[in-house]
Amino acid sequence: MSQSPRLIDAAATRAALPMPKLVDALRAAFVAGAETPLRHRHALPEGASLLLMPSWQGRAALGVKIVTVFPGNGARGLNAVSSTYLLCDGETGQHLAIIDGNEITGRRTAAASALAGHYLARADASRLLIVGSGHVAGMMAEAWAAVRPISQITVWNVRRPGAERLAAQLQLAGFNAAAADDLEGAVRDADIVSCATLSQTPLVRGAWLRPGTHVDLVGAYMPTMREADDDAVRMARVFIDTDAALAEAGDIVQPLASGALARDAIAGTLFSLCRGEVQGRRDAVEITLFKSVGSAIEDLAAASLVVGG
Repeated sequence: MSQSPRLIDAAATRAALPMPKLVDALRAAFVAGAETPLRHRHALPEGASLLLMPSWQGRAALGVKIVTVFPGNGARGLNAVSSTYLLCDGETGQHLAIIDGNEITGRRTAAASALAGHYLARADASRLLIVGSGHVAGMMAEAWAAVRPISQITVWNVRRPGAERLAAQLQLAGFNAAAADDLEGAVRDADIVSCATLSQTPLVRGAWLRPGTHVDLVGAYMPTMREADDDAVRMARVFIDTDAALAEAGDIVQPLASGALARDAIAGTLFSLCRGEVQGRRDAVEITLFKSVGSAIEDLAAASLVVGG
């Protein structure tokens, strides 16, 4: 006799996903691998979208994230993006839990950046610049602090009130954080530049990057979007989370088209980094760049951690 799936809200999901444990869970998932088809994207009326992101690990775990994107919701006072994760028993297909998908997405995205940074950022990297002030940007400090000795955080946002709000939240959480007006100066002073924006045009310039900087690009999830310019990509040793970035990420698609980046110059993926198939950072002066678009394998790992502890 089947039981009803557990309902796990945002607060319980957040509590079950502390960043150190989540980073470790993602590493284990990328080492083990999973069947992860390309996300299903369906167009709905008035520019809305329905996305389905399934993944499974043999009979060990099975799940799917359901995402709806309704751009017009702002006028209704509602969030544009809503998501829910359904975790199933990989052996029987029974539905185990319905989990807050927004919290899973935000936390696994930040944790994936930190996981890549474990291999790519300098071991002594302590100055973090967060570009953006939204949901995912707000999780970056906690994620990076799980893998690097972060002692100083600067927040820049296209609208200063957003940067001030996030900096104040981080201060309450115990971080040494401040908002900045000068993006160029903030980039030049940072060891890690972590971007989580919806920018359509490059924000971070290669000319601003010091030797030894690690650039983490989380936004720009469509081919038309950019967070870093061609010079930044040209100067850096480039890594991606999965091959999906080759088709979906403007920070990869556009440099490939312009010739600023060659396909065989992409040094590796999170799979190859976690499995030790490629070398991460090679020295203290190398500039590294990681571009993520997100993967259902990360959602499955996070959901399994929420339910399994």
